[in-house]
Order: sequence, then structure tokens, then C-alpha cells
Amino acid sequence: MVAALAELRGLRSAPSLSTEQRQALLAELQPHLACCDWFTIGVMAPSGPAALEALRSAEAALGWQPLELDPASARPGDVAGPAFLKGNQNTGRFQLRPETGIGEGLLITGHSPADPNAEDTWGPLPLDVFGP
Repeated sequence: MVAALAELRGLRSAPSLSTEQRQALLAELQPHLACCDWFTIGVMAPSGPAALEALRSAEAALGWQPLELDPASARPGDVAGPAFLKGNQNTGRFQLRPETGIGEGLLITGHSPADPNAEDTWGPLPLDVFGP
């Protein structure tokens, strides 16, 4: 049973969470996110469309401006197998590529030039952590 964000650190894939565990982790995550100015997000998913769905769910839940696909990136519909998506709020873009041998989950990194102590990476969180 996962009871805290720190227990996720170092996992290869996100664990399955109960509704109560998901709510507890999101409640723990919110104050950390509030201390940061901008974020990067890594999405390890079974396909490009699944990676994009997880990104859009996180953006909607966290009130983030939707990122745009980098023109040099693979398109989500073109990545049928395992995929890695890297989103960067500072650039406003995300990149997607096929990636075999990866786990599954979301990694969120908070950035705060004014308070480097607030910066950290959280996850891997389940792909549907921000979903219903």
C-alpha cells in the first residue's frame, strides 16, 4: 500500500491505487506544486494516444495551459507501442517518441528559480491519477 509520495520515488512503474490512496497522494502533492513556478512532465505510456490523454488530464486537473506538440516530434497517433512524452511549460511544448523498455506512469518536476528547495520530482503516479 502506498501511503506517501516518497514511497513512489525509485519505482519503475506507478502502482495501482485505490480511490483513497489517490486522493491522499493528490492532497500531499498539491502544496508542493503550489510552491513551484513551472513544471515539466514525463509520461511513460503504452501508446502515443494514451500518453497524450494522460498529459491532457493533468493539464485540466492542475489548471495548466495546454502544451503544443513540438513540430519535430512524433505525432501521438503515429506511436502505437510504448511511448515517452516530455512536456515543458517553459517552452510551451511537448515531444513524443517511441520508447521500449520503460515502465508506466507520470513524473512531474516542479521548478522554482526563486526557491530551489521547492524543486523536486514526484512520481511515478498512475496515468489516470487525475482522471475520474
